[in-house]
Amino acid sequence: MRVVAIAGSLLLLAAPGLSGCANNSYALKTQNQTLQQQQLTMQQRNQELQARATTLDRDNQDLETLLAQTRQQSKVLEDQLGAVRDQLATATAQLGQVRDEKQLSDKQTEALMASTRRQTGAKITANSSLQRNLPGFNLPGIETRTDGDVVRIELPAARLFQSGSTALQPTAIPLIDMVTAEIAKTYPDQKIGVEGHTDSDFVRSPSGGDNQSLSVARATAVYQYLISRNQFTGRMYIAGHGSNQPVVSNATAAGKARNNRVELVVYPDKAAAGR
Repeated sequence: MRVVAIAGSLLLLAAPGLSGCANNSYALKTQNQTLQQQQLTMQQRNQELQARATTLDRDNQDLETLLAQTRQQSKVLEDQLGAVRDQLATATAQLGQVRDEKQLSDKQTEALMASTRRQTGAKITANSSLQRNLPGFNLPGIETRTDGDVVRIELPAARLFQSGSTALQPTAIPLIDMVTAEIAKTYPDQKIGVEGHTDSDFVRSPSGGDNQSLSVARATAVYQYLISRNQFTGRMYIAGHGSNQPVVSNATAAGKARNNRVELVVYPDKAAAGR
């Protein structure tokens, strides 16, 4: 009986300890679950932050690429702007040079016409009363027109010169000879003008001049050829009008072709006897 009493006492003493162990195990389990949940939450948060960092890094790379492209485009635009400024400066300088050349050409033209008048004595005076005395002029393939009291015979520049040139090409000689032979027969005593004309396209002649000087140079080439053949000696003068006196509109290629010409102009005035 005593032994049984002792054992019962021991069980009573052990009961609170067993109860405390059970409570501690439950608390640890609960704490462990809480920690696992927090760890899972932190992992998810870390993944979200990593994804955001990856997105921001990609965006940053895109922005750096865009910035580099923008800088390159800006450099290209700066280079283009510099080129345009250089072209503008060059064009301004060329415009000043062309103006100077035109002034010089005008002076040379005036001097040449004055010299020609002194050499030939061909002073032109209007005399419309003599218009009826000029017979008609007709050659197949040659444009001829009456302009006030004068007759204008057109020689197409394309049949006389290479493009932009002032030297007569070989095929021009038969044309000039044919026309001047008919003029000499039809108008044996009249004063003759040799006038150069161009179309509206801006050109630069080999001598560096513009349309005005080109028209003068071409008229001079025809004039000098006629002088070399003793044609109309003492009753010619020359002039260059550039693109200032078109016959037709320059809106078409055919119009430009006709306006680009040398005219032999027959005046009703007769040259002085002995010239």
